[in-house]
Amino acid sequence: MKNMACHCAAALLLAALAIPARAEETGSLVIIGGAARYSDGDIWNRVVQLAGGQGAKIAVFPTASSDPLKNGSRSVDALCKAGADAFLIPLWVNQAEVDYKQLVADPALVDRVKQCRGVYFIGGSQERITQALGSSLSDRTPLLEAIWQVYRNGGVVAGSSAGAAVMSRMMFRDARSVLGTLQHGVELGKEVGPGLGFLDPRWFVEQHCLVRGRFGRSLVAMHTLGIQYGVGVDENTAVVVERGHTMSVIGYKGAIVMDLSQATADPAIKGFNLKNARLTYLDKGDAYDLQTLQLTPAAEKRSDQTIDPNSESFKPSRDDSLVTSDILGNETLPDLMSKLIDNKRPEAIGLAFDAAEARNGPTTGFEFRFYRAADSMGWYTPVSGASAYTVANIHLDIRPIQIAGPLYNYK
Repeated sequence: MKNMACHCAAALLLAALAIPARAEETGSLVIIGGAARYSDGDIWNRVVQLAGGQGAKIAVFPTASSDPLKNGSRSVDALCKAGADAFLIPLWVNQAEVDYKQLVADPALVDRVKQCRGVYFIGGSQERITQALGSSLSDRTPLLEAIWQVYRNGGVVAGSSAGAAVMSRMMFRDARSVLGTLQHGVELGKEVGPGLGFLDPRWFVEQHCLVRGRFGRSLVAMHTLGIQYGVGVDENTAVVVERGHTMSVIGYKGAIVMDLSQATADPAIKGFNLKNARLTYLDKGDAYDLQTLQLTPAAEKRSDQTIDPNSESFKPSRDDSLVTSDILGNETLPDLMSKLIDNKRPEAIGLAFDAAEARNGPTTGFEFRFYRAADSMGWYTPVSGASAYTVANIHLDIRPIQIAGPLYNYK
């Protein structure tokens, strides 16, 4: 009953958060999964390019950080090195010498942001950003309205980690661990709440997604909130959204698209469960349309090897049983998906449980069953010197399980 009530409340809230006509939004978003390396130019250069190129004025908001001056200055330096005229906005909520409630309405500061062609949010705690600026609800401050003006006038709004999380209409605030979220769920006003809402409201944003296995908690939040689509961005990687819907991947790694439009849950099963979720892994250079859901692999993959497991000519390069005991591990998900799309066996199993508890006795956990279907496809190229896969529409069922325990005994 609690989950049903939360789901209904979320649906009502999302209906109340109707966004103004998106046709007026002509800017770009650069959504960085976190840990953006200051020495790598790809992401920083793209932010500056989208802001207008050399000399572009970019306002850096260090609001999320626990050390805003130090960490904000690093981002300012990185943007200036890429050619921008970047400067720090002295807005944070955790230091007594700054009255953020006055700053967000300061006409001079508001006007300075309006003159920019770009805005950048650094990482930290995303709740600090919405505490200071307001959110996608009716509590937008003048400074947040100024940021929206930059975006609507064709500028770029970028953010890393916490600065990525706030891009969606709803976001995680202060969540439990991924396993804890699977076990206990989320509740509006606690683990999840309104973000800034720059991205299409049908979409949810997750950061540090593949390094920390956070796709698991995103699926819980999306199902609870009634959000059909999500994008989870890896570290030192960004998705660039132009014209409100054309998304492309830049940086070090990739992103995962989570599609719950055809997923169902069984209320008779005690605990979080899903059937027929779909996952798509986007690699560097791939593009995806947020409206049509059309995937366009990078040019080098389109000209190399297409993997169609439903074709009579399918000749998989692998024939091994795919079972992992830690599906939430670092980069485990994209690795498993690439092995499954090019495998003679059509399904794979991933487990999520507390190994410390299982070492001593029984514990609860979750089974993630991945399987191919008629819409599953893959693309591959070794042109970069390493195996690079794009994988579309791996289907996923999740259900709670009991781990027998103890996990092992000495001989």
